[in-house]
Order: sequence, then structure tokens, then C-alpha cells
Amino acid sequence: MSMDPRQEIQKGMLKNTKAVLFDLDGTLVDSMWIWKEIDIDYLGRRGLPMPDDLQKRIEGMSMKETAVYFKETFALPDSTEQMMEEWIRMAYLAYETRVFYKNGAEDFLRFLKRSGIKTGICTSNAQDLLQAVAGKLGMDRYIDCFLTANEVDRGKPFPDIYLEMAKRLCVEPRHCLVFEDILPGIQAGRAAGMNVCAVYDDYSANVTEEKKKAADYYIEDYTKLAW
Repeated sequence: MSMDPRQEIQKGMLKNTKAVLFDLDGTLVDSMWIWKEIDIDYLGRRGLPMPDDLQKRIEGMSMKETAVYFKETFALPDSTEQMMEEWIRMAYLAYETRVFYKNGAEDFLRFLKRSGIKTGICTSNAQDLLQAVAGKLGMDRYIDCFLTANEVDRGKPFPDIYLEMAKRLCVEPRHCLVFEDILPGIQAGRAAGMNVCAVYDDYSANVTEEKKKAADYYIEDYTKLAW
């Protein structure tokens, strides 16, 4: 009997994998749309238009790094702490009520749990928002460790967050598989010496081909990885 195509994908992608590490926004949950709305609103309240390339410029940055960038770029009087607090307030309700798993993601997490493969979330988002969506979606059932870029020295595309997660899970980087939706995240995983699977997201649809070239694997969604 021939192997189910989904099993063939799993067998190749998960070979020698002891831990699967996920970015959060745009990778595991559908939430990237929130941040464009927030950036437009935040700058608009201050009479500033949002530059067309702003989202690309801040891709992969931790929230602290983004706040520093905003303060320097737009000459804002608020402290970086005040900026982050405002962004979190603006996003919190959406993360509690309007953010859900991407297609097939929860089934894949169940599969990893059954298979005894360790899991971690490595996000550039704030701890408060991570906790809000993780609590709503019950991620504690599947995820062994949560880590934000604010807890390491450098955000993506630097490998710091993925190397720290491997250390916390007690797994060598070469036995880790990373799922990412943006180029800086893919670059971070590769720089950490890990295999990387790029995930399609509407937000980064214009660079899909670049993502495919930069990663070891590519998926449209998780439906072919779990059942």
C-alpha cells in the first residue's frame, strides 16, 4: 500500500526533527492585518501619514526595536515604553476576540504533541498579546515553551530567539524545524542552523517566491501536515 501523500510530506520535513519552533503572527495565527491598522491609526492620531514601505522596514523587529525605530524616524515625543503600552492597548481586544489559528495549524500541533516532538513559539510580539491569544486558543495544551524577541538581545533576522529556544528545550539547533511567514524570520532560522519551512500569508504574498527560495520547505497552509 502506498503512503498517504501527507505522510510523505511529514516524513521528509520531520526527519531527525526533535523540536518544531513557530513564529506566531502570520505563521501560526492569522493576525498580520491588525498591525497595519494599528500603525495607520497610531500615526494618524499624530497627524502623520504611514509610509508605504513601513511594514517592510520593521519586519522581524521586536516591539522594543520597533518603538526605537518609530521614535527616531518620526521624531515622536513619547518614550518607547509609552509607545509599546499604547500599541498593546490598541491590539489587545483584537488578539482576544478576532485572532484564530491558521488553517490546519491546531491539527498539526495535536499531531506534534501525539508524536512527542517538542514545540516552541518564538515571536516578535509583546508578552501581553502572546498571552492573550495563547490563552484564548488554549495553546498551553500543545506548546512547551513561549519566548518573545524582547527577551533576547536582537530581533529577527538575527538568530538569537531561535538559539535561545533550542537551549530552553534542550534540543540541538540542527534537530529543530522552524515555521516562518516573513523573510527576516526565515533568515533568522537559517542563521540559527535550523531547517525552515516558509508559510504562505496574505501579508507577505508579494514575496512568496523569495520565501520559497530562502527556505528549505514551503506550505500554503497546515492541512497537508496533520489529520
